[in-house]
This record gives sequence, structure tokens and C-alpha cells, in this order.
Amino acid sequence: MHVQRVVVPGNQAESWTVLDDGGRVVEPVERWLAHLTAIERSPNTVKAYSHDLKDYLVFLASRGLDWREVCLEDIGAFVAWLRLPAEGRDGSVAVLPSVAPKVTESTVNRKLSAINAFYCFHARHGVDVGELLVTWQAPGRGGGRGGYRPFLHHITKCSPQPRRTVALKGVKKLPRILTPAEVQAVLDACVHLRDRFLFALLYDSGCRIGEALGLRHEDIDAASRVLRIEPRTNSNGARVKNHSERSVPISGQLVRLWGDYLHEEYGDLDCDYVFVNLFAAPRGQAMTYSAAYDLVVRLRARVGFDFDPHWLRHCMATRALRDGVPLEVVSKLLGHSSTTVTEQVYGHLTVEDARKALEAAGWFSSDGAEVTL
Repeated sequence: MHVQRVVVPGNQAESWTVLDDGGRVVEPVERWLAHLTAIERSPNTVKAYSHDLKDYLVFLASRGLDWREVCLEDIGAFVAWLRLPAEGRDGSVAVLPSVAPKVTESTVNRKLSAINAFYCFHARHGVDVGELLVTWQAPGRGGGRGGYRPFLHHITKCSPQPRRTVALKGVKKLPRILTPAEVQAVLDACVHLRDRFLFALLYDSGCRIGEALGLRHEDIDAASRVLRIEPRTNSNGARVKNHSERSVPISGQLVRLWGDYLHEEYGDLDCDYVFVNLFAAPRGQAMTYSAAYDLVVRLRARVGFDFDPHWLRHCMATRALRDGVPLEVVSKLLGHSSTTVTEQVYGHLTVEDARKALEAAGWFSSDGAEVTL
């Protein structure tokens, strides 16, 4: 059983599906994945869900289970199976309790979320899957008066509402960031102005790598120093997450770097895309994700430390919040769906942040101390 990339006829959109050991499409999975593609979910999301469902089907096959007859205990066994190393999944070797889990809690929860969505999709289309992965409870918090009431509560208040019941509690990871010196090292390690402009753009604007690779020259307003992020279909597969359009102010330094890049490297090339292949074939075509990550690998070797493009976005957000930019402004600049998303990712204080805040408030000043230690 394996995951197969497919191209949707007509619009050439990329999608993914799951094939069984005989090379045949697994129809229940294909129907769900085709639905996700039809509603324009990210190809990366569809690909991840394809691998999640493939793992689930491999587990079911190893135990002779039909996907429509699985009970909640089987899902628990699937979680335990996921955490085993490959050698332990087929039962050929015993796994000691001291062996580290194969996958993290967040990966397990993503796979469970995919399975839950898969079952909900088929339940809506008349497949009898029982009450797997859901617990029936009264709507609202605690089922009593007050609290949150969902949309159309007056219609659904007597109906049970589903929620996922299986999940692992994981450790929340802080976003990875680079120090200013490390950011400078990355920029200085760039041999070409195109590459320096790419990483400077990520750091200055906080945009995602897909948003940068999809930029057109018309999206940069040099006079107003504004960068426009617009969702559109791109030949290199670059995407704007959440289909959200936004405008981001950028620095004069970044605008000048863009001008230098156009003058010294881009020249009279006839192309709408800002980031294109200039030093390798096919010259003049939009730069792809793989080309960008190949560049990252080369830069890692030069600077001597790990990083990826998304860390520069984290740098911008963390820098803005530490400098006192309101959370709602940072959320809008990043293109988050709500301030809640921003707060969940960046609403944290490191020890250094806390110390600076306390020092600014005079907390460690002996003059204002109420008690002598």
C-alpha cells in the first residue's frame, strides 16, 4: 500500500491518493481526498492526510479489520502501533518500554484528526460507521444553561453533537527563531542578490515561503513601501495559506535590495514572477519549493547551523511583539485567521522576556524595594 501523486484533469491541480498492494485506488479514501481537492485544500494537506490514511489502512489490514467496523478500542491500539518502531509494528521483535516513541504526540493527533474527518465525511454520505471517534453530548459547555451556543442552536439543541474523543497530550513547542547575528549570517552567506532578497523578504515582512515564491512584481509597491500578498494560481505550485489577501508594510532597505536585484541579476528577463531561475535551467521560470529548499541546504552548510525559511517568519513576529506591536496588528501582518492563532503560537514569554519586563518596571531596583533581602 502506498501514496500516489495525481494531477487533476483540466486544471492540472496536484492531488494525492492511496493505492492498495495491487495498485488499485482505495475508493473510500479516494472519495474523501477528491473532496478535499475539490474544496481547494492545500496539496500538502492532502498529501499528509493520504499518508495518514495509508498508515491507518496498513494497521487495519495487519489485524484483519474492516474500516467500517472499527471500535474505539481499535483506535487506541492504532495509537500504540504508531508509537512503535517499524521493526515492532509487525510483531517480529519485542519493544522495550525504554524505547523512544516512533512518532511525536502532535503527529499522532494529526493522524487521528485525519481519520476523524474521514469518518465524518462518510457518515454524512450515508455510510454506517456507528459512533466511532465521537461522543454524543448535549450542545454547549456542560450541557446546561449559559456558555457557548453554536450556530442554529435553536434547531440542533435536541440533537447530539460530535467531538473527537481520542487525542494525546503533547508538549507545546516554542517557535524556532534565529538571533539577529544568525539572520545576518544567512544573508551574508547568499552569493546572489536574488537569494539575499528572498531571505531578507521573509525576515522583513514575515510572509511564508509559498507566498514569497508566488509574488509578482506588481505586488511590490516601491513608492508606498507595501507588499501585497494575493491568493492566485501559480505555475510553480506556490500557495497563499487560507486564501487570505493582505498588505504588509516593508522597509526602504528591502525596496532598495529589490531594485539592486532587478538591475544586476534580473535584467530584461520577461517574466511576472519576482523569484525565478537565473543560475540553472530552466532559466526564467518561477522558482519552486524544491529549488528554495536546495538553496537552504547549501546555506546551512555555509553558516554552520540549522534553519528553515519559516524560522525567519517567526523572527519577524517575535521581534514585533517584543517591540510592543499589538497582537492584533501582528496577527493581521502574518495573515492569521484570528488573533487566537497568533496568541497560541507566539503568546509566550521566555525567561529573558520576563526579566526585561521586570527590569523595565524597576522590579530589581534596590531603590524601590519594599523588603531588604
